[in-house]
Amino acid sequence: MLRAGLIGFGSSGKTTLFQLMTSARDAPRSVGRGEAAVGISKVPDARLDRLTAMYNPRKRVAATVEFSDIAAPPQGGGASALVDVAAYKNADALVHVVRAFRDPSVPHPSGSIDPGRDARAMEDELILADLGVTERRLERIEKDLKKGRSAELERERDVLTACRTALEEGRPLRALGLAGDDLKRLRGFQLLSAKPLLVVINLDEANLGDPKASDAAPAAERAGLTSFLADAGGSTAVAAVCAKIELEIAQLDAGDASAFLADLGLTESGLDRVIRASYDLLGYISFFTVGEDECRAWSIPRQTPAQLAAGEIHSDIARGFIRAEVVSSDALITRGSMAACRDHGEVRLEGKDYIVQDGDIVNFRFAT
Repeated sequence: MLRAGLIGFGSSGKTTLFQLMTSARDAPRSVGRGEAAVGISKVPDARLDRLTAMYNPRKRVAATVEFSDIAAPPQGGGASALVDVAAYKNADALVHVVRAFRDPSVPHPSGSIDPGRDARAMEDELILADLGVTERRLERIEKDLKKGRSAELERERDVLTACRTALEEGRPLRALGLAGDDLKRLRGFQLLSAKPLLVVINLDEANLGDPKASDAAPAAERAGLTSFLADAGGSTAVAAVCAKIELEIAQLDAGDASAFLADLGLTESGLDRVIRASYDLLGYISFFTVGEDECRAWSIPRQTPAQLAAGEIHSDIARGFIRAEVVSSDALITRGSMAACRDHGEVRLEGKDYIVQDGDIVNFRFAT
């Protein structure tokens, strides 16, 4: 299960977005310090919708992301106190909701609306939390090295020393570009500023008069986030949504919701953009299995070979892997049938090392 943790200061609209994305508006909400509500969001995918319409299966299964809504920390010194919360530590990515909307009835804790300031303030909290973890681990390593030399411990010390230097300079660990074994050495510590970060701008309703208001780059520039995003590291993305409008859309039926979005000049809801951006940020793609029984999207990391992808369905399929029969979903949707794809030479047999591509439809041949 892919996991993303929602973070944000009070009055940002974070919990409203969580409840809308996970259809949990009527669910009980944990409000205690360090507690989190958890919900599941289906990843919107027009390809799966088209395939489902073609096969009319008994079951449709979308890819999913698990979101945790972590109780808002007080602004200034709060997030570091939550470093041991499981929802923070177990998240594969963090989703920071920053407020860009103006509403006199919902005062901002800092007294003014400044998304760039809020993004940096939360980043500072994550950096402080990581600095504490890093320093404690380095102290333990130094004690262990006094008892005896260890090449692995020495390498870990070197990596953590570089991390401490970056953190002391106010730089998040995701900006260090660590990879390979060095990145693996850090995974057990679940350092917060090393996690991929999606910044979600909660727009003002007035912004939606501009057709480009919800586009990521213009929204980030308007919100004063350009400089922050440049400093935040490569595994960072941005999305924009108006929670107030999304709440109105959620109360409409599908037809009225589509018409409402069209009136705003939008082709999809902001919630769909946030969910899909979270999925993409986590580095996952979807491949499909199709048939009259089930049309299903399977989540795998990018660059996954076919045999490992088969294991997502069942370990027996990976163990007995022979070949993968592959066709792109675009080809199947265009041709209308698997037979037509075969006639046009668009169905391929691939071996265990084939790298499964986003949107592939795969039928695995295996020995039992």
